[in-house]
Amino acid sequence: MTTDRPLLQVEHVGKTYRLPRERLLGPAPQLQALDDVSFELHAGRSLGIVGESGSGKSTLARLVMALEAPTQGRVLLDGEDLHALTPQALRAVRARMQMVFQDPYGSLDPRRKVGQTVAEPLAVLHGASRAEQRTRAAEVLEAVGLRAADLDKYPHEFSGGQRQRIAIARALITRPKLIVADEPVSALDVSVQAQVLNLMQDLQDTYGVTYLFISHDLSVVDLVCDEVIVLEGGRIVEQGDPDRIFQRPQHPYTQRLLAAVPGLHPPAHVPPGTPPGMPPGTAGASAAALAQNERAHHPPPN
Repeated sequence: MTTDRPLLQVEHVGKTYRLPRERLLGPAPQLQALDDVSFELHAGRSLGIVGESGSGKSTLARLVMALEAPTQGRVLLDGEDLHALTPQALRAVRARMQMVFQDPYGSLDPRRKVGQTVAEPLAVLHGASRAEQRTRAAEVLEAVGLRAADLDKYPHEFSGGQRQRIAIARALITRPKLIVADEPVSALDVSVQAQVLNLMQDLQDTYGVTYLFISHDLSVVDLVCDEVIVLEGGRIVEQGDPDRIFQRPQHPYTQRLLAAVPGLHPPAHVPPGTPPGMPPGTAGASAAALAQNERAHHPPPN
């Protein structure tokens, strides 16, 4: 699925915010949220961005989605500088990139039926007819394991995991090349997290979706991502293959992050039946381990 030219290029991006003045006539303090961040992401791949709260992960997601403009640097999708486009041109490009948010409860309008919510990007970005909107909405709902009959229901009629599937369906309806997933499973129960992670991997296998995966859960990133970037204070401190990052971390910050995650590295003696990456006594506690085991025993159909 990869091509020579990266799908996404982030070049020397920085973002500074002006904070409220502490004194009436004093200078407004500034916060450097991102500082000289650069990376590339090829089509069909998954890149994980990890770091503690305040490291700049969500700011980076907003810049990639062109929801905010960088203070410096460029973000290119298919070679186009997103922040140099006119509003009309950017509107057309948005069909190629979608976002899945953290909260499956807050990201869906409770007053609108599922069919309206899922089809909204298609209506706004493509001007599709109502018949086409409903047909495509039914297709993507079925792709995420729901039913066409669910189009006429309201969000409160679904569980948290089902709501996140609806959010993923909404992201898929324009057939985007890139999906930015900002903590997409952190608000869900562990077993439901595993189902959603497996769904996202199956959709990537089927449709070739490219993921920029924002998460504080290192075990989840280890499972679903081809490459990992570690952010500290808005700067990239380490980048590479998950096996190398999580087994042989070089930067002290990465080492501290890993030390705070019990079970990411298996102990020397693991009791029989313990899922990979789980310490004794915590079997079943990791969504990543559950997802990995489920895919191992029930691989997706070809």
